[in-house]
Amino acid sequence: MAHDPISCSRRQLNRWSLGALGTFGTLASLGLAGCTAFDTPPGPQGPVAGEPASGGEIAQSDINRIATLGMRDNFASLMRLADKLYRRNPAEWRKTSATSRDEALGQIRAAIESRLPWTELKGQRDIKALAFALTPDFSGDRVAAFIVANADMLVTAHGGKTSFYLLDSLDAQHIFNAARNMEIAAWMLSNRRNAAGQPLLLADEINAQDRNLSFEREFGKIIGRLDLLAAAVTEKYRRAAITYVQNLVGGVFLQFLPVR
Repeated sequence: MAHDPISCSRRQLNRWSLGALGTFGTLASLGLAGCTAFDTPPGPQGPVAGEPASGGEIAQSDINRIATLGMRDNFASLMRLADKLYRRNPAEWRKTSATSRDEALGQIRAAIESRLPWTELKGQRDIKALAFALTPDFSGDRVAAFIVANADMLVTAHGGKTSFYLLDSLDAQHIFNAARNMEIAAWMLSNRRNAAGQPLLLADEINAQDRNLSFEREFGKIIGRLDLLAAAVTEKYRRAAITYVQNLVGGVFLQFLPVR
């Protein structure tokens, strides 16, 4: 039985006080659920690969760096979702001027990187664009509209930026809300139907022959990154207040004693 995504979102918001512990539990459960869809573990194996050092990192705090890498990885997840959706719904990219699926993906990537309005969204941005892309009346390339709208919503939640430096600030509540929006988008993708009762877009599938939960798994990665960043930003300001009190108290009671 399908659940109302709005009420689910409110219940999750009430559990915000659980902090990062809940985030790690969610990530673990999503990881286990996603792995059941594969006979072998998905993704690249081997040692973790770090980013090469760059001069711009000097002007980044730890939170700035985490947020920047998170945006990079979230965009990569959205592009993987676009590729998967085009593979399952090839009629969508054929509505465009592209001559191949790869060319259609390139158009989506260019739109995300430039943040230029997507023509078929008719001037709608972030959550309004997301809602419009999943209406039965939408007649354009629904895959591109859905992915571009999600990307625009994520950038808006991060203050309109994709890279972050010392003078930049992040709103933990906006990032948390973006995670809930991704949950709602995933729910709508799985449950929205047209007048004939058919899915607006084919995505996850479980039947006697196939078990494909790769879409839910990719959404779960984005949601987990957003929740962890929101918790880290909140912790940053909480720890700053605690550190101030510790220094204040330490200045009074932790005095060096004379030795002569």
